[in-house]
Amino acid sequence: MSQAVQAVLDRYAEEVPCGELAATFREHRRWTGDDSTLLLAEAAASTTGQRFGDGIKPAVTRFREAFVASGRVDSFDELAALDLEDEELVAAFGAERNRHVLLEAARVLADRPENEDLAALIAWASDADQYRYDEDPVGSIAGVGPSSFQYLRQLAGVEAIRPDANVAALLEAVADDLESSPLDTGTDLRTIASGEWLALVSSYSPLEIDRLAWWTFADADEREAVVDDR
Repeated sequence: MSQAVQAVLDRYAEEVPCGELAATFREHRRWTGDDSTLLLAEAAASTTGQRFGDGIKPAVTRFREAFVASGRVDSFDELAALDLEDEELVAAFGAERNRHVLLEAARVLADRPENEDLAALIAWASDADQYRYDEDPVGSIAGVGPSSFQYLRQLAGVEAIRPDANVAALLEAVADDLESSPLDTGTDLRTIASGEWLALVSSYSPLEIDRLAWWTFADADEREAVVDDR
């Protein structure tokens, strides 16, 4: 463990419930619960860069009401069978990119050998290689990038860091506070590797570092929207 890194992270983590925030992902205690179709829908809705409060959550809520609550979709198989231009699907998500990622990822996960969809999602997320995401059957889907790839892994409950602006901001701030470090946010994959390095040399897990970055650098409205839906 690096005492210097630990001290810097401890300072940022003071009064931040990063452990509890990470646990809501690991234990599926967020607003979508452990419904695998909703977890996938949330990741798909994120692929166009929407904010949670005014973009992702409304889209997934519309999807839940139209497809899950109504009984139209109860599995990845049923989700994969939907038409890309289904009127209710278009009304829920709007953007073709979101719909394409949702249906194609459902097809990939429906073909896995696990008996239950949640188990299939967790197994995929546990085995997925973030550094070769573009060779992965989910990561190679048009519209999926390193950030949405990692987000789906997080939603599955896996320890993962998302290479978004909040994580990059934390890494750059920590780098400024250290005399020297290998931290590098030049690319998405270097951002992921840098976050994982922090986890390796401190007591914080990758998901805790991700949540610490989000709490520290997300705007107040976005943080409130997410916390209110835990």
